[in-house]
Amino acid sequence: MTSKLSKLISQKKRTVIMGILNITPDSFSDGGTYFNAVETAVARAGDMLSEGADIIDVGGESTRPGARGVSAQEELDRVLPVIKKLRQTFGSSIIISIDTNKAAVAEEALRSGAQMVNSLGGFAFDPSLAKVVAVHECPIVIYHIKGEPRTMQKGVIRYTNVVREISGFFERQMKIGAQAGIKKAQYILDPGIGFGKSVRHNLTIIKEFRKFSVFHLPLLIGVSRKSHLGVILQKKLGLATPPPAGERIEASLAETAVAVLGGARIVRTHDVLATKKFLAVLDEILC
Repeated sequence: MTSKLSKLISQKKRTVIMGILNITPDSFSDGGTYFNAVETAVARAGDMLSEGADIIDVGGESTRPGARGVSAQEELDRVLPVIKKLRQTFGSSIIISIDTNKAAVAEEALRSGAQMVNSLGGFAFDPSLAKVVAVHECPIVIYHIKGEPRTMQKGVIRYTNVVREISGFFERQMKIGAQAGIKKAQYILDPGIGFGKSVRHNLTIIKEFRKFSVFHLPLLIGVSRKSHLGVILQKKLGLATPPPAGERIEASLAETAVAVLGGARIVRTHDVLATKKFLAVLDEILC
């Protein structure tokens, strides 16, 4: 794990903030905003850093429900210019994460200035990613998904025990990683709210978040603006339709609070300033 990230996570008095920077035309919340606009993307990263982000998570492939996959080359064409410009602009002062599950993308991103990998499905979609992480000795976030983005929210989603099944997934991914040479200390775990889960499953994960502490690893929570929050708000507030993504900030923070109380050390968010203010008070209460 990078020394800077390790130091941040070890500071129990402050929760780490990961700001989301989507370089895609079709992400559910901000798709298209920074697509094909390197300077705009870098400016947004600068805003998030000034608002309190500790990590900038750069993604070039949408993982929203129904999203189509893209080739490694297309993903690289989107993210590499941004990662290089971020490193050039901000130097060594920032932590850059590459949000990908492709070995080829992770390899080039890490060579170009990224310092960690945030992988949907861990090594399930590309087992060779494990070797890349081992060689670079970088942190990796393993986040859970049932199915794949294109179909993960279709039909009836079933788990016998959602927390137990996610824990089993973490164990299997870390076993693959160990065979490639990844050390346990490199892992950060994320149960993957919204990735192949119903509203009920998501709420169960949040309520039982502390159970993931059995791994004795840093835990990440990412609920920012997710669709299940819109469903809950529609039901509880008697709305005709779910509120759009940008109107789910307070709902996001409610679930974030419970997850942080349950041991989350990193919060992944679109709304850095609101999250920073919220965590400033929550962390003060908890310290």
